[in-house]
Order: sequence, then structure tokens, then C-alpha cells
Amino acid sequence: MADVAIFVGFAHALREAGLGVTSDRTQAFVEAVTLLGPDRRHDVYWAGRATLCADPDDLGAYNEVFTAWFSPHEPRLRTRTQPPPRVVVQAALEDADEGEVRSGDDTQEVAMVASRAETLRHRDVAALSPGERAEVARMFGRLEVRVPLRRSPRRTPHRRGDLDPTRTLRDQLRRAGEPGPLRFRAPRRRPRRVVLLIDVSGSMSAYADSLLRVAHRLVAASPREVEVFTLGTRLTRVTAALRVRDPEDALAAAGATVPDWSGGTRLGEVVRAFVDRWGQRGMARGAVVVIASDGWERGDPVLLGAQVERLRRLAHRVLWANPHRGRPGYAPVQGGIAAVHPHLDALVAGHSLAAFQALLDEVGR
Repeated sequence: MADVAIFVGFAHALREAGLGVTSDRTQAFVEAVTLLGPDRRHDVYWAGRATLCADPDDLGAYNEVFTAWFSPHEPRLRTRTQPPPRVVVQAALEDADEGEVRSGDDTQEVAMVASRAETLRHRDVAALSPGERAEVARMFGRLEVRVPLRRSPRRTPHRRGDLDPTRTLRDQLRRAGEPGPLRFRAPRRRPRRVVLLIDVSGSMSAYADSLLRVAHRLVAASPREVEVFTLGTRLTRVTAALRVRDPEDALAAAGATVPDWSGGTRLGEVVRAFVDRWGQRGMARGAVVVIASDGWERGDPVLLGAQVERLRRLAHRVLWANPHRGRPGYAPVQGGIAAVHPHLDALVAGHSLAAFQALLDEVGR
């Protein structure tokens, strides 16, 4: 653990030198050094340069601080505000302005501050402050995406599976009829289409931004097989906007495309419009369809249930992400949710970063 204190101190020294070293970059640096090993100066240098430098202008200051901190002939660089040497049991990787490390006695200090990132992963995004929202927005890039696969009618050579008579016969001919090993083939695996229908009505305004960031991660992982629509008083296709590489630019483009943001909602009618115009024509056939909504239906819940039932007959799986699902004591008794619940493959939470990761895992299952 003493090595961790050295590397965290190096990151703090870089911050004192004017580099924009955040807690996320410090964590990435420590993880990189752990993987490469802390014994080789060359590996430590490049691990820090790859994770702690955000701009070419940072390289000069980085080299100076690195030389002073890890000099083999001189003691490590000490900043004016650094306390005397101490034994660190657990390093705190928080930003200095978010929480100060509490000191114990003169010889030992135990950092009891839990990882801020881990805490924010489980916070309801609707309850976050503007600063916390910005921090969580940067954490969406860490979400792991696994695109679901489907079996293709085409087959490929494989060590197991069905007998491939053509390849087996060709091998026999090359051997002039001498017996040889049997050749096999198996179906290919191709990405399965994923369709996301995201409610952007007034009751979902606190979650719509985060859900679109989840959709952006899926689109980036499989641009050709992911389609995204917003639901409100009308149906809007925002797939092209979310194909922009930068997430902030992508969400800005999507926001400019959606005309009914934070308005009313007619879920039954809008889902029917999707099934009639897109679903039956092939987009939903064999796809994993995700509906992200709180289920607040101002219209007839029976209509919504009937349309989700139609959608279930077309799709491979239908998932519903409800922000209220993650609250203690929640039960699907609201009119809209109660009507669609019998036709869902899974009803999952959609209120926090951890819930969004669980949703992505369910999509890729």
C-alpha cells in the first residue's frame, strides 16, 4: 500500500504543478501501474503519461515533476503543503475540493473516505446536484456494452458442430482418397438488432438525459444494429443524432431533433405508431426492444398493453426500464405498467449508473 501512496502523491504533485489531474485520472494511473508493475521506471512513466496528461502542453510540466518525484539520486519532490512522511493504509482518490483527507496521529493516517465514483454509481440521477450530474455524465464512458448475438443461417468452419461434407471430401481428394480427419461447421454469430424507445415526457425529464447517454453507448458499440426513438406526444427517430462520436454533441443533436421534449405522453398511441410504421416492416422482428418509461399513461392503459403484446410477438425480447423500479417497496400496480407487465421479458430499474449497467447486461444476455 505504500507504493499506492507514492503514486497518489505523484498525481497530487502534478495537480500542484497546474495539470488537470482528476480523481478518475488518478484511479486510472494507479490501476495502470498495478497492471504493468511498479518496479520499472519506464513503465511508470508511460502509465502516467497516458492517464494523467490531457493535452500536449502538459508534457513539459509532467516530465519535470516525474524527474523530481522519481529521481533515483534525490528525495521525492515535496510540495509546500505536503505533511511529514506517514504510512497510508488506504489512499483516497477524491478531488481535493470534494473532501479533505482526515488526519490521525503523526505517524499513521487511515483514509476512510470511500470512493466517490462508487458512491455516485448507486445514486438516483434525479437527486444529483448539477456538479454530481456532470461527474456522472463522464462516468457513462465506463459502462460495459455487450451487443446481443444471433445465429446466422450461414455456417463457418468449426472444431465442433455439424459434419461439413464438402470440406471433408476436398480433404480426402487432396490425400488421393486416404482417410483423414472429419471437418465440421457451425452457424455464424451476428449482432442482433437492439431498439430503444425512450420516454422524454415531463415525468421522465430527470432521467431522459441519462437514458439517451446509455443509448449513445449502445449506438457506438454497434452503429448498424441499434435504433433509438423517443416517445412523447409523438414518435421521433434519433438514431442519426446519436451516431455522433462525442456524447455531448450527440445529445445536443438529439435534443434539437425531438420537438416534444418534457411535454405530455401518449404511450399507447406512440407505441402503436412504432409497431405500425417500423416494427411490422422488420425493425422489431427478432430484435431486443427496450422501452424506458415510468409507465405514466394518460390514455387508455388497455391500448398500451395491447400494443406491447403486438410488439412482443415480433421481437426476440421486450425489456422495460422503469426509474421507480429501483425504489424500495415498488410494485408494478400503476395502470400502464400493470397492463404491459404480462407481456414483458424483464422489468428492470433505470434510475442510477449501476442500474444502467444492469440494463446493458440484460440487453446483451
